[in-house]
Amino acid sequence: MRIKTLIFSVIAASTFAACTKDSTIELPTPAPNDNVVVRTNITENTVWTADRVWQLSGRIAVTNGATLTIEPGTIVKGEPGTGANASSLVVARDGKLVADGTEEAPIIFTSTADELMPEDIAVGVFVSPNLNATISGLWGGVIVLGEAPVSASNDAGDVSQVQIEGIPTSDPTGLYGGNDPEDNSGILRYVSIRHGGANIGSGNEINGLTLGGVGRGTTVEHIEIVGNQDDGIEWFGGTVDVSHVVVWNAGDDAIDTDQGWSGTLDNFVVVAPQGHCFELDGPEGTLVAGHTIRNGSVLASCEVWESMDLINTDDNSRVALEHIYFTGIRSGQTINRTAHQAGAVTFSDIYFDLTPDQVAAHINGAVPAGVQAADAPQADLPELRWTWANAAGALSIF
Repeated sequence: MRIKTLIFSVIAASTFAACTKDSTIELPTPAPNDNVVVRTNITENTVWTADRVWQLSGRIAVTNGATLTIEPGTIVKGEPGTGANASSLVVARDGKLVADGTEEAPIIFTSTADELMPEDIAVGVFVSPNLNATISGLWGGVIVLGEAPVSASNDAGDVSQVQIEGIPTSDPTGLYGGNDPEDNSGILRYVSIRHGGANIGSGNEINGLTLGGVGRGTTVEHIEIVGNQDDGIEWFGGTVDVSHVVVWNAGDDAIDTDQGWSGTLDNFVVVAPQGHCFELDGPEGTLVAGHTIRNGSVLASCEVWESMDLINTDDNSRVALEHIYFTGIRSGQTINRTAHQAGAVTFSDIYFDLTPDQVAAHINGAVPAGVQAADAPQADLPELRWTWANAAGALSIF
């Protein structure tokens, strides 16, 4: 067994740089350019082409039954702003996003401070030329909302639709939830979302990718989240399956689930979040549904910061955790509880890169039979080779 828990010299030098906060970095003021500035909601079928940069000026929603198609290799940049002025792309329940990139031409969502340009993508350069991978909060993020069931309630009882956090209740494009588990919000494939998480209220930032009530008719695969100020990906109910994911340098939780999400996350890597590696909350209404998270590799700490809990659940959580490997484990990082309702939370082939006598110190409760010491990375890394994280050497620990 190779013990990598505290031996970070095996990580490539570029990974050290990626895990190091540099408070002295001065962000450039974007120069005048020929970006296509988008200032109004998208209410009819629209195509964003890869030969231009598309600039979000505020919160832009795809609505009114419209489909926004983003060509492979396209760069979308969000303007700076906080609160109601935070720029983001919102796919409303009656809209659809087709962002179908490829391994050779991914679609990049980033900040206007990023100097990445279409000519870079055209020659296979997907890495920002000027922004460190830890820089966050420069714009909002991507929010996809659908009509699949959610488990939510208020003082009056169950509710079938909810307003997503960060969008004022006066804006109906922020509603999610419904009764169609097969709902289709479009395609997100080979998409990298970077430097987001703008603050929209006290202690409330936008996730890199938010999925609210998204149905299983939606395709979400080959997704990278880089340097987001809040969570990497957060699910609020829904039934959508997600696969082939990298969450790198999240400012809060890497993977966050709420309101009875009933899909599967399959094949993923989490690198050095500052919150929990997994924040897995249960249903909030009478609808009882659970999800599966499987085939992942997690670096719990880098040289500068360490995550909080390895796996954090609540009393109502319902999740099957399968084939997940944790390395970079430090003192105080734990599975926060192992006592749940019978069968509600299960652990199968959860591997800690520790010696057998160290495992119990990282479990709050009895050590489940499915948690053990082993040096056994689980993610299928070749599926993630297109990412900035891979180019920077941040996946080389596995």
